[in-house]
Amino acid sequence: MFVVGGESLVDLVPVSAAPGAERLALPGGSPFNCAIALAKLGNETGFLCPISQDEYGELLLRPLAEAGVSLLLKDRVPEPTTKAVITFNAKMQASYVFERGADRAFTREGLLAALPPSLELYQIGGFAPMLEEDAEKWLPVVKAAIGRGATISFDINVRKVDDEDGYRRRLETFLDLAHIIKLSEEDHEWLEPGIDIEEHAKLLLDRPNCELVVVTLGEHGSRAFSNVASAEAGIYAPPVFGDTVGAGDSLMAGILTWLNETGALKLGKLGTLDEAALKTTLRFGAVVAGLNCAEKGCKPPTRAQVDAVLASS
Repeated sequence: MFVVGGESLVDLVPVSAAPGAERLALPGGSPFNCAIALAKLGNETGFLCPISQDEYGELLLRPLAEAGVSLLLKDRVPEPTTKAVITFNAKMQASYVFERGADRAFTREGLLAALPPSLELYQIGGFAPMLEEDAEKWLPVVKAAIGRGATISFDINVRKVDDEDGYRRRLETFLDLAHIIKLSEEDHEWLEPGIDIEEHAKLLLDRPNCELVVVTLGEHGSRAFSNVASAEAGIYAPPVFGDTVGAGDSLMAGILTWLNETGALKLGKLGTLDEAALKTTLRFGAVVAGLNCAEKGCKPPTRAQVDAVLASS
């Protein structure tokens, strides 16, 4: 099983660019999106996050069930569903303001009890390092997953917080546990301003466990770095464009799926991926992300949709 731990929420998306436009509530959250994308690509997937008893909780449960994601925390919580208020720039790239709620309604003991005894992969949620009290609960879960044989992936998703120094320290701790690290160009610029992406990737690969780094570049595609090679790939542009919500989450799911299917999602093998393997991996992820961008909000594609595009290209 693949397990994704972290936030679920509703994205409050403006229906037009006009000031004060009506907002549509769509299910979201990076780990939530990635779990659904993984399941739709054919992976047995568990999601580790509390779900609220409110009406937005119902909205979140439906796509999880439709995709076949296993909800690992069975009991719903009274706290309100977390919300993300979204705005778009001229390139339709999304920015977020969060109102936290049910995604934090957990205990360390509850998270550990819900973690499966055996798992292939555990993905760290981007909110895990944001607050000290949350990080203290998520860290034992990551360490338990490592102890159960899991490869650890981390899609950083840097968020603006009041306690920047503390956030950076907590982020460092999670980065040191990850075998696969994905970040956006914006994450890179916030984390290591003044150095180029190649140098940043090398710094990440020099961490205790990291073997693979993926950097997304928006409309310019993505890059990947192992211990022996690097590669880049362009985006897949769908015939009809919706928006970019969840594109990075879908790309991450595609990369993890392809690595698993090619036998590379194993410690010691990730770091030996050559240029050709990295490029093929990025291409698969790009198609998954591009098909998601054909929709409004995050709606990852099925495996059949991805295979159809790859067969025709």
